[in-house]
Amino acid sequence: MNPQTLILYAITDRAWLAGRSLGEVVEQAILGGATIVQIREKNISDDEYIKRGEEVLIICQKYNVPLIVNDKVSVAKALGCGVHLGASDGDIKAAREILGKHAIIGATAKTTEQAKKAEQAGVDYIGSGAVFGSKTKTDAKPMDLKLFSEICRCVNIPVVAIGGVDESNALKLKNTGLSGICAVSGIFAQNDIKKAAQALYKIAQEVTKK
Repeated sequence: MNPQTLILYAITDRAWLAGRSLGEVVEQAILGGATIVQIREKNISDDEYIKRGEEVLIICQKYNVPLIVNDKVSVAKALGCGVHLGASDGDIKAAREILGKHAIIGATAKTTEQAKKAEQAGVDYIGSGAVFGSKTKTDAKPMDLKLFSEICRCVNIPVVAIGGVDESNALKLKNTGLSGICAVSGIFAQNDIKKAAQALYKIAQEVTKK
C-alpha cells in the first residue's frame, strides 16, 4: 500500500464524543488531515458495530479516506473495508481469504519477530507501540524508541507508531523510519478536533520524511 495513506491514522474512541456524533468527530478529524480512520469499538454486538461503522463509512467515502475496523473481520466484511488485528484477534491469512486481496489489513507487532511474522503472513502495514504509553489502555507500557526503530527497519512494509502520541511528543519519532503516526486521544479528546488533527498532520509530515 501507499505509505502516504498512513501519515495520520485517526482511531476513534466514543469516550470523548461529548455530545457529538461519531460521524461528526470523524469528519472533523479528516478535515484536519487524517489520512486513514480506524473505528474501534469494544463490548458491543456485531450488528451494533456495523451500524456505527456505517455512520463512519459514509464520511470516509465522502472524502475518499480508507476505513479500518479494529479486531472484527466479520464487521469489516459487512462494511466492505479493511481490518486491524491485534496479536490475539485472529488469523491474518484467514482474514485475507475473507476480505480479499485488495482489502487493507494491518497487524500489531511489539517485537521484530512479530513484525516479520506479520509481514510474511501478508499484512499491508504494522502498528507498533505503545511508543509513549497510552491514555486509552492504562496497562500499556512505553516502548523503547530504539526497539520501535528496529521494528520499522526490519520489514519492507509501512510501520505506524501508536500509543499516547500527541502534539507534545510526536517529534520524538523523527528518524525512526516510521510511515505514520496513530492518534486516539491526541485527536478525539481535544476540544477542537480539526485543529488538533491539523497540528498532528504537520508534525507527521515532518517525522515521516526519509
